[in-house]
Amino acid sequence: MLASTKNSLLFFLHRSKPQTHCVLLRHLATVNAAPQNRVVPTKDDYFSAIQHITNIVRRDHFMERTLNKLRITVDSELVYRVLRACSAAGTESLRFFNWARTHHPTYHPTTLELEELVKTLARTKKYESMWKLLQSMQTHHGLTLSQESLCFVIEEYGNHGLVDQAVELFNRAPKTFNCLQTVEVYNALLFSLCQAKLFHAAYALVRRMIRKGLVPDKRTYSILVNAWCSNGKMREAQLFLEEMSSKGFNPPVRGRDLLVEGLLNAGYIEAAKEMVRKMVKEGFVPDVSTFNSLMEAICKCGEVEFCIDLYWEANGLGLCPDINTYKVLIPAVSKVGRIDDAFRLLHNSIEDGHRPFPSLYAPIIKGMCRRGQFDDAFCFFSEMKVKGHPPNRPVYTMLITMSGRGGRFVEAANYLVEMTEMGLMPISRCFDLVTDGLKNCGKHDMAKRIEQLEVSLRGT
Repeated sequence: MLASTKNSLLFFLHRSKPQTHCVLLRHLATVNAAPQNRVVPTKDDYFSAIQHITNIVRRDHFMERTLNKLRITVDSELVYRVLRACSAAGTESLRFFNWARTHHPTYHPTTLELEELVKTLARTKKYESMWKLLQSMQTHHGLTLSQESLCFVIEEYGNHGLVDQAVELFNRAPKTFNCLQTVEVYNALLFSLCQAKLFHAAYALVRRMIRKGLVPDKRTYSILVNAWCSNGKMREAQLFLEEMSSKGFNPPVRGRDLLVEGLLNAGYIEAAKEMVRKMVKEGFVPDVSTFNSLMEAICKCGEVEFCIDLYWEANGLGLCPDINTYKVLIPAVSKVGRIDDAFRLLHNSIEDGHRPFPSLYAPIIKGMCRRGQFDDAFCFFSEMKVKGHPPNRPVYTMLITMSGRGGRFVEAANYLVEMTEMGLMPISRCFDLVTDGLKNCGKHDMAKRIEQLEVSLRGT
């Protein structure tokens, strides 16, 4: 969408001088108006204009008066982007939308802007304004909500504890919005009921869904299981899954995986660990997404050794790790200094067909530097480059910093130069670290060359 209208605005500064003080005004003009001095608008100009309008909408008490002073070509994309940027300001967003409609007759609202504004009003609990807007848009423009936006509003009612309104909207969906009560709509109401801890009503809703001939999906099970687990009702969650399974409505993943995810979402890490440990002893492995969630939660608790042992056990039982598994484990293992395990995991990921991008091998390099194994780290870094896995700016920055902390200032200087040769601009801190370190160890000529390099790059 941006490609079609990103050049529709020209953003420039104009200084006006009132009698009392000078005010800096920004103006917008269309490219079709043949801008003076042949100024060609860029993508940055376009987004600067959007940001400026957004700031006016959010902060200016006299919004409409200020906007009227700007030469703006209002179209659907501009309105949508401003509304999206003001998603936390319900009243202000509505004022801007009404201004765009009333002051620019050529602008005709579309469903995109309407739904964005409705979500903002629902999020900020401006329900009365939301309903008035919907009625006006339906009457004058024939616009209504999509199923996705309808579900969002139902869930927002639940988040704010307005369950009765959520039920009413659910019931009105077919007639008022011409929206069928699909599984997604049922899930939205189910979420609202669970937010209010109305578990019996939620369970009854699932049974009604089945009676209507709808098949529960993964989110149906996840919503109810997560809610039960969050309230310590493990037994109820397990019985529900068993009942659904006996009726032939099997979850997309095994029931115990959903229970593990429910325990993790509820913060019961130890219970989740125990359940997965029991599954592995019985010869079963969890779904890989469930396994990754468990690994991430346990690594955050600092129990990396448990994660490593569980990984190898599950791997032996046929677990097929994905790239997210290694993105969780390799940094965690490297951070605690278990470099050998980190290398084994990296090699496993390569054997699985995953390319070792920087965020996978950078933690290993950092771990080796922390242990003082700088020569090994430099060798491994070179190996990654030779094998066609070029480092990015954060990797070079990390390596220069770690080398400097370890007193390897010559190597740090070489990496800094190499970084610039690849077209990557080092941060000022790297230049300061390298030049100060070289001077302190007597390498004044090299320090001078690094200073000259910084001047040539920055132009100052």
